Amino acid sequence: MALRFLLFAIAVMALASSFANASDPDPLQDFCVAINDPKDALFVNGKFCKNPDDVNADDFLFRGLNKPGDTNNPLGSKVSAVNVANLTGLNTLGISIARIDFAPYGLNPPHTHPRATEVIVVLEGTLYVGFVLSNPPPGMKNKLFTKTLYPGDVFVFPEGLIHFQFNIEKTPAIVFAGLSSQNPGVITIANAVFGSDPPINLDVLTKAFQVEDKVIEYLQSQFWYDNN
Repeated sequence: MALRFLLFAIAVMALASSFANASDPDPLQDFCVAINDPKDALFVNGKFCKNPDDVNADDFLFRGLNKPGDTNNPLGSKVSAVNVANLTGLNTLGISIARIDFAPYGLNPPHTHPRATEVIVVLEGTLYVGFVLSNPPPGMKNKLFTKTLYPGDVFVFPEGLIHFQFNIEKTPAIVFAGLSSQNPGVITIANAVFGSDPPINLDVLTKAFQVEDKVIEYLQSQFWYDNN
């Protein structure tokens, strides 16, 4: 099992590296291991670099993606992300990786990555996945692309588009994901729309969704779980 995890992780990272240039800019040095912003420094697009003389192999190492995430939550899924926040050696390299665990019938809800294309490899289980196109022509609806995936299948979600993954079986599922940014970001649609702080104005949402205000008030009163 450990070897299978390793092979799938390597495959995902290789796929991610092939489209890394689509998002983050190319590095201008061999590496730029991230450090916390120096005091009073100006904000930069990325992280400050550690002194190369102080860099060591541990700066490029993350352990633990062989361990399942806790799916005992309302969504029945858990995303274990490895990005520049917890693997500083990824800084300027334009890639990151994640493991997604699904309980039976677990869902990774509709969300977007504003800075990254995502490619997934199914390790275990059967998933129903899809994404929705933007900018439909006049009189048309946003087109939905869906597919049922099995172990060994690979699927790509284009950068910035709303997408989801749903475990349609009564057994757990495991996915590895590669993303074309060191810091892809994630916007979970329901959480952002109905769980923002402060809440979005009621008049805005009732008009946007064409429902009564009681429906919006109910949705805003719910606890919107974050599986990341």
